[in-house]
Amino acid sequence: MLKGKNALITGSTSGIGLGIARALAAEGCGLMLNGFGQADTLERLPRDLAAQHGVRVAYHGADMTRPAEIAALVDHTVAQLGSLDILVNCAGIQHTAPVEAFPIEKWDAILAVNLSSSFHTIHHSLPHMQGRGWGRIINIASVHGLVASVNKAAYVTAKHGLVGLTKVVALETAGQGITCNAICPGWTRTELIEPQIAARAKALGVDIEEGGRALLAEKQPSRQFVSTEQLGQLAVFLCSAAAEQITGTPIPIDGGWTAQ
Repeated sequence: MLKGKNALITGSTSGIGLGIARALAAEGCGLMLNGFGQADTLERLPRDLAAQHGVRVAYHGADMTRPAEIAALVDHTVAQLGSLDILVNCAGIQHTAPVEAFPIEKWDAILAVNLSSSFHTIHHSLPHMQGRGWGRIINIASVHGLVASVNKAAYVTAKHGLVGLTKVVALETAGQGITCNAICPGWTRTELIEPQIAARAKALGVDIEEGGRALLAEKQPSRQFVSTEQLGQLAVFLCSAAAEQITGTPIPIDGGWTAQ
């Protein structure tokens, strides 16, 4: 379905971003990966995805806290792949603490990676999409872009801001063949939440798996983690013709979390 299209996906060397990269590649989409990881993994991953799906895959290690590197990432994508048709903003970091104890440097880093980086990627990507009369922007927000939880001041603030940015970009690009939406996952079993699962397990005196079940029970009525494969398929749908009139929309995929 996406043969001839090319996607830049930030935070795509693991977790949700990698799941979305795999789903887009399976539809024939070329990929620019970005994220951190071991050197051998960063070398192997593009090669493996390219071989598996028969698409062009490249990598750029831009630091998403640095606007100049983000600009270079967008330029590199167009130079390497020939176009930038789909932008998925998935880079994210987390830290939990009460507001009065929240480290200032953690606040600054989370806002930079989880919110400001998306502004910069969109700012530099939109002209390429507008020039071709087609584009899809997908911001990976969170249920925390819609509701709050304790001890997550920076994360909740950034994700609420990302939903707001999504709506503004959607309004500004309406009628241009470009859509901008936000996917809002509930608990997804990725590296980002493993520390929270471990902390819950330690507090309860149980093993990791029981800690995960306890985390789910508190927020997610389905008592099941959202999978990266499910998130990938939702991203594919948002890139399809069927979704061309869906724009400016935060879409929860959260096992009922925000229905409560």
